[in-house]
Amino acid sequence: MKERILETLRDLRAYALDRGYEIVLDYHEEDSYLMRFANSAISLNTNEHLIRLEITAFAGRKRASYELITDLDKINEMKQGVDVAAEMVQHAQPLEYDPTIPAFAASFADESAYDEDLAQLANAEKLAYFNRAVEGLETDDLQLSGIFSSGETIAAQSNTRSEHTQFWRASDAQVNAVLAHATLKWEVIAEQSAQCKADLDPEPLRRDLAYLLERYQTETAQQIPLGRYDIVFGSSAIADMLNFMNWIGFSGGSMKRGFSMLAEDKVGKKVFSDKITLVDDPDQIATFPFKRDFTGIERKPFPLFERGIFKGFVWFQDDADEFGARPTGHTVMHKSLALHGGEVDVASLQALVGMPRQKDLLYIPFLHYMNIVNPSKGVITASSRFGALLLKKDGSLVVPYNVRLTQSLLDIFSDKVAWLSRQTVACNTSMSYGARNPTAIRVPKFMCVEGLEISHSNSSY
Repeated sequence: MKERILETLRDLRAYALDRGYEIVLDYHEEDSYLMRFANSAISLNTNEHLIRLEITAFAGRKRASYELITDLDKINEMKQGVDVAAEMVQHAQPLEYDPTIPAFAASFADESAYDEDLAQLANAEKLAYFNRAVEGLETDDLQLSGIFSSGETIAAQSNTRSEHTQFWRASDAQVNAVLAHATLKWEVIAEQSAQCKADLDPEPLRRDLAYLLERYQTETAQQIPLGRYDIVFGSSAIADMLNFMNWIGFSGGSMKRGFSMLAEDKVGKKVFSDKITLVDDPDQIATFPFKRDFTGIERKPFPLFERGIFKGFVWFQDDADEFGARPTGHTVMHKSLALHGGEVDVASLQALVGMPRQKDLLYIPFLHYMNIVNPSKGVITASSRFGALLLKKDGSLVVPYNVRLTQSLLDIFSDKVAWLSRQTVACNTSMSYGARNPTAIRVPKFMCVEGLEISHSNSSY
């Protein structure tokens, strides 16, 4: 398969050169499978195989792109696409800067994040996984929903500036299982990310779901007062906040356009708690990493925050061209973000609940409907959902109705960070829209932040 893809790109390159075109070819292939559950039954079981080819033509400062969904047997259709892009660029408005056309120094292929057993996981195995994850937990009142998304992704690049090619292939799975009470309307959830089949283990999901169900069925539920709380965020909540920081934090292009909470004068200065070290780390195999970016730059661990000090912006090639910056190897579909763990040994929710505490702790494992309020100040808003708990200082537990946080990421990751767990986990943040782009962030299982304000507290579920 790899050789056929690369040979197709070489044929298209030769076709473009023969006609005097200047083009870049970006190939994307996905084999995607989705098993969805609702009302304790499979509600959807589907798959699709798609090949996308994006052809970008250049003529001086002019640039135009044409994308088609195609098939490797349709080489003439792809050549017609090359002609379309070449025609389009003649009518494009010139850019105000010189765009870079990659020139690969050597061919490169990376399949280190691919596991055939995961990519071709059978439906029976997925169903058995879910059955074990919720074994003995479903009732007439407690209904299962969730997804098991899996598949493989291929990305390849070629251009008329170089005879060399690039190729990347990865397998991935994203699982979430939700148990919802039919009448009381509360929900608990457990999730898992996988890069290889060995990563799949339903036992942690079942353990977490069973524990939360017991708490939600036996503890008092109540509206908690507004005010400031010491909050322990679960791994999924941490990953979601970092995902938003990826948009409005350390992107050089976003900063130049006024859509970032950080400015150029923050480089080299302490911005976050000294407990925060965040790296874009392509050595983290669980994040489906790219070892080369799409312009051929070798990707190595890139520190973003080191003990709270902001180390620098990342630059996508086109942003670097526009603003006169140096590209940093981040012209990729996704980064490989990793937030380093801390010094507190707490590997599970049960261990967290069992820790001695001198204050009440609000545990928020998931943040729901997160959105940006003010990008230049880093303000985001989201509500708790799916298994929040109030851990009282006297050792008792309360099930809080949903609460809303409207906070700046600059505040959340500031010196208010009390501790992070030593244990880390890969959290899948893949989106289900557009071309398949398996994405995960490695984060501590727990992060405790002191004195965050609750802006709204629901009076019911």
